[in-house]
Amino acid sequence: MKISVKNVCIYYDRFKAIDDVSFELDEGEILSLVGPNGSGKSTLIKGIAGILKPKQGKIYIDGMDLSRMDPKDVAKCIGYVPQNFQQTFFSTVVDTVLLGRKPHIRWKVTKNDLEAVQNAIDTMGINELASKMISQISGGERQKVYIARALAQDPRAFIFDEPTSNLDIKHQLEVLEIAKMLSGKRKSSMLMALHDLTLAYNYSDRVIMLKKGRTFAMGTPEEVLTPENIREVYDVNVDILESRHGKYIMPIKKSMRLACV
Repeated sequence: MKISVKNVCIYYDRFKAIDDVSFELDEGEILSLVGPNGSGKSTLIKGIAGILKPKQGKIYIDGMDLSRMDPKDVAKCIGYVPQNFQQTFFSTVVDTVLLGRKPHIRWKVTKNDLEAVQNAIDTMGINELASKMISQISGGERQKVYIARALAQDPRAFIFDEPTSNLDIKHQLEVLEIAKMLSGKRKSSMLMALHDLTLAYNYSDRVIMLKKGRTFAMGTPEEVLTPENIREVYDVNVDILESRHGKYIMPIKKSMRLACV
């Protein structure tokens, strides 16, 4: 499935949060959005997920205008995992994952729905949590449950807004390996907003670097995540280190004088 973003501008009242952004997300591709806080990553993702409506420009899903699509049809195409969910503390994990089947359910839950839920739970490795209440599990475990809910939708593309937030190092890598597996085996398209530049470097096919709502750079990780670009956008100097396991972006510590209060 291909997602096309053409000259999109998104406003909050009079503030232009996204300014003339264009790109295409191809089938089976992992595309990461990076940029400092306030650069527009979450806003752009909400626009592509159909939550925010662009004031200018268009978003297309396989050639169909997103603004003219039924929300149920959008949900069948795109599995969206936001940074923060409305908490469903009085729901079990399995019931929460089952909510991902809502776009597909007509009259009652079918065997196919239950199989999709179980497959999603298996994929995320959360079988031992299935019967627990959402209120009884940690924030990191909840993040995995919500990703499982998106998997249960059986979409053709996934949009993740900080999918590794609240996760420790082990589970960050686990989630990104699952994303890589889905893009490879299922040819699912992946759009992810990431803060960790090292993870973006090693798990992305392409990267878009945003600065103040505009595209500052777009290309392969090697082309975009350079010391020069990072210094210009983040105001931080970095070294890029390489080992047999991949490349690592290491910030160079600045000497700072902190005023004592």
